[in-house]
Amino acid sequence: MASNRHSISVPAPDLQILFGAEIERARKLWLMDALLETVGNADITELDAELAKIAPPEARRLLATKGLRGELAFATPSILRANPRLLGYYRLLLGLSQKEFFGNGTGLSGFKSMETSGKLTMPAESRLDDLCASLAFSCARLVTSLNPDWISKAFLHDLTILTFGPQLRGGANNRRGQAAIGAVFELIREIVSGKSPEVGGTSIRVSNAAGRQVRIEFAADPDIVILEEMGGERVRKSLAIEIKGGSDISNIHNRLGEAEKSHRNAKQDGYSECWTVVNVDGFDPVFARQESPTTDHFFELLKLVSRSGDHYCHFRDQIASVIGI
Repeated sequence: MASNRHSISVPAPDLQILFGAEIERARKLWLMDALLETVGNADITELDAELAKIAPPEARRLLATKGLRGELAFATPSILRANPRLLGYYRLLLGLSQKEFFGNGTGLSGFKSMETSGKLTMPAESRLDDLCASLAFSCARLVTSLNPDWISKAFLHDLTILTFGPQLRGGANNRRGQAAIGAVFELIREIVSGKSPEVGGTSIRVSNAAGRQVRIEFAADPDIVILEEMGGERVRKSLAIEIKGGSDISNIHNRLGEAEKSHRNAKQDGYSECWTVVNVDGFDPVFARQESPTTDHFFELLKLVSRSGDHYCHFRDQIASVIGI
């Protein structure tokens, strides 16, 4: 029996297309291709001397039985001086996120610029031997704990990719979130466009019906705020909007929890209203109210950007009411 092709809708591979481009960029910066290129230009005698000093003999012998050089698993000062970004290779090999690796308590935050911008600062340079010794301890544990039959150049590369994948997705989610915030900001700009607003990169100023200035601004937390200037330095905090751009409904519980936390802080800070914009199919407003009772209004991004229908009209009218136009 023929299937109804219209009942099937495979999502577009937008993220995978983005990931493909990011992986090609990473090959030249942090992955094994970049390491091998750097080693190809290195002084092998110096490199071997450093490996003999840093890498435990058991781990070096294990790599040697597989025909692998030690720097595939062990960082050395000369390698990191030649290409500071390769600190990222060894972090990925160990399966550690940037937050885990460079976070509080590791003593590694001063080395972050090596991976992110290729800069080896003087303080980091002075601690490079200690960094390589600490990396060697963890990398030796990795190598000696793996099944020897698994170890190969391709396997070590696969380990770095396993770590890089979630890093890519996290970055993509951040970009998706920023795009969602920008979409809502643009909607508000359109709603007030008939009032001759002053539009900047991160703010909009408009006069309301009472003749007072109202500011619509990007903010770190919440994402967008609306403030009415009451004269002098007094400001009425009219509205805080949290925007959750992620489209995976399985994670809606966490997103609504984040919105609720932000809105509680906003209420304590004096904001009169709190709204939440979500970007998921199958949104359940009853469930959402249970997860974020502080939210005064919920809106769905896809219905808003359509710029039509009751949902959009409600948003438009509420914005006009809050601003006073």
